[in-house]
Amino acid sequence: MASPKPESLVALEQLRLDDARALLGRDSTLALPASVEYALPYLQQVIDGLCELSLKDPLTGLSNRRHFRAVLDRTIDMVARSGEPALLLMVDIDHFKVVNDTHGHLAGDLVLQAVAQALAKCVRTMDTVARYGGEEFAVVLPNCQAFFGIAVAERIRQTIEDMQVPQPLGQALNVSVSIGGAYAPEWIRSTAALWTERADLQLYRAKNEGRNRVVLDTQAEIFVSAEEKNMLFGHLALGEPAWIEAASGEASANATAQRAN
Repeated sequence: MASPKPESLVALEQLRLDDARALLGRDSTLALPASVEYALPYLQQVIDGLCELSLKDPLTGLSNRRHFRAVLDRTIDMVARSGEPALLLMVDIDHFKVVNDTHGHLAGDLVLQAVAQALAKCVRTMDTVARYGGEEFAVVLPNCQAFFGIAVAERIRQTIEDMQVPQPLGQALNVSVSIGGAYAPEWIRSTAALWTERADLQLYRAKNEGRNRVVLDTQAEIFVSAEEKNMLFGHLALGEPAWIEAASGEASANATAQRAN
């Protein structure tokens, strides 16, 4: 008769990365289930749990910045190979410092968690929502046509404007967000930094134009930067600048034609 499955020896939600290093350092003294039948599944569970913890923001449960950057890189690669449109949204809570200063950091944490839940509910399972830092969030939407992108961004803005965030010792709070978005250049090998910079620029526009609004670039507005041209044509740019300039213009024209189709 098989021995009963042992209780979990590690509470994964309480583990920290230095706890993981300590476990690895102990090596042979690590307590494992007596039955070999359960030893490997148990270790795999610990590894899977640690991997998940390393990719999650502990306060909101969303993807953290490390996972966000990995998703951006994969999406850029997909856009460069297939020309499939992809949208990056940067979402910032308006006047968040006022919430912290007036109601305290516990209220601020509850607002962050409520916004995170709203974001997750407004997107598809294939999309990635991450806490970018502080009160700023990021949403990566692969295979996202222009009409769908603006609809999702407006749905996020409206959902957060309409919600009330309960407070343990006071009246529920209302908050709003500003949203900026940028499409990745199609058929072009870009970088995570350039794409994020473009989305941030639109976010600044949303803030400057009064907050609680959405500002997205259009695919027709996208230009190819010098860095992206260099990544596209590589060392050829050093030898034949006139030819490269012509080829770059042709690539931009092809990208525009692809978007028009």
